[in-house]
Amino acid sequence: MANVVKVEGFEAFQSRVAELTKTGGDVFVMFSGSKDSNGVSWCPDCVDAEPVVNGCLSTLASDTHYLYVGVGGRDFWKDQNCVFRTAKETQLKTVPTLIKWGTKQRLEEGQCADKNLVSMMFEE
Repeated sequence: MANVVKVEGFEAFQSRVAELTKTGGDVFVMFSGSKDSNGVSWCPDCVDAEPVVNGCLSTLASDTHYLYVGVGGRDFWKDQNCVFRTAKETQLKTVPTLIKWGTKQRLEEGQCADKNLVSMMFEE
């Protein structure tokens, strides 16, 4: 199973993804609406996608990294100037978004809740 790492915010994401890419294994990054004190995301698509993606993690090689990134609260995310939307390295349009880091491969919104699509991404 993959090494699972969870961070909140853009700076934490930048720091951790840089660290993980140096290890040599594949890095998958899941961008999701941040969770409240009860552990529930404000984003309904993220809530739907999380158990599907988590269920597929067991198929990943042990040298693979899965980085879960909370993009912030709903108001922060909905701002079109949100750094996750505008930064060249992310250019997110929606959450959830699952990216195989360093490639053009990405799944967005409902695609992240499709077990077959997630499995295919993890297998490539």
